[in-house]
Amino acid sequence: MSNATSHNETVHRVSFLDKDSVSVPILKILQADGTVYENAVLPTIGQELATKIHDTCVFTRVLDERMLGAQRQGRISFYMTCTGEEASIIGSVASLDSDDVILAQYREHAAIRYRGFSTEQFMNQLFSNEKDLGKGRQMPIHYGSAELNYQTISSPLATQIPQASGVGYSLKMQDKRNVAVCYFGEGAASEGDFHAGLNMAAVLKSPTIFFCRNNGYAISTPTSEQFMGNGIASRGPGYGIHTIRVDGNDMLAVLAATQQARAHAIHNKEPVLIEAMTYRLGAHSSSDDPSGYRSKEEEAKWQTHDPVKRFKLWMINKGWLTEKQDADLYEKYRKEVLAELKLAEKRPMSMLDTIVEDVYDAPTPRLQQQLKSLKKHLNKYPDSYPKSVGRG
Repeated sequence: MSNATSHNETVHRVSFLDKDSVSVPILKILQADGTVYENAVLPTIGQELATKIHDTCVFTRVLDERMLGAQRQGRISFYMTCTGEEASIIGSVASLDSDDVILAQYREHAAIRYRGFSTEQFMNQLFSNEKDLGKGRQMPIHYGSAELNYQTISSPLATQIPQASGVGYSLKMQDKRNVAVCYFGEGAASEGDFHAGLNMAAVLKSPTIFFCRNNGYAISTPTSEQFMGNGIASRGPGYGIHTIRVDGNDMLAVLAATQQARAHAIHNKEPVLIEAMTYRLGAHSSSDDPSGYRSKEEEAKWQTHDPVKRFKLWMINKGWLTEKQDADLYEKYRKEVLAELKLAEKRPMSMLDTIVEDVYDAPTPRLQQQLKSLKKHLNKYPDSYPKSVGRG
């Protein structure tokens, strides 16, 4: 008898599974006032780790505040915030090894910051200048760093999910005790790549952590209009994947879940699915107006679950942080981000020739012809494009 049928109960009359029968518990450790639930089991965390997590939270809040303002001023073309989802992202990345490979969607800049991406590097990418690691070929917020094992963001939704399955499988084939970690929103879980990627990882036993940020909306579409069933976590067992749902605004719950998910993935050489229930406090992007699809009352309700404030209160209760230290850190990063912004926007753009580099050993004749045509166009209409574009 195959594994597919060996666990099935035998019945002798028609008996459908109840579509409402799937119950998924949610892990909660930290309450909104910074105290821990009674009998809660805390993750492995000391003052040094907590301080780094808090530092990343503050930087991310400041970066979002400053750069959304810069977009509104016309200084950069586009921006997306992490506001409200910091615990999901930072709590999970803080549970990883630096050699674990991250494949993100586009709201996980807190993860690359946690790994050491500098303020200058953020600014260079956002302004697409000559010091940008991506050589100016990506729109803002599409970060990437080979040094930090953070694969470059791809705009098309969910493409990173099957890619992560392959990365995890590659790590296993190399006998590395590392995992691939794939971030995506619940909207991306409606794409075919989600199902293909999870099935691939389950069948190949790829040590990959699939981390779903369920923030309630796929741009303007609420979850009630995206799918039926009990969220994303209920899909995991259908693919034979170890699964857990956590309060995505609870830093300690996310930390605990991801620590154990990573240990399970490495020990058993198989994938894990984590669904973090959270909320996007800001707009989907700088091109979005959320007032058209959700109420101020709804936003105010979720403000009381602010993950950064909750973790700050826990640290203060532990004696690891003071209100003054917190305020001073915000002020420090506001000055630092503004200073680096002013420097980055003055740097020239990358030379055009870099557009056709890095993919092939040598640019193909077709790419060379396209580049030649582009330069001819820019020279014909010099006043229509930034003077800092390197024509070559």
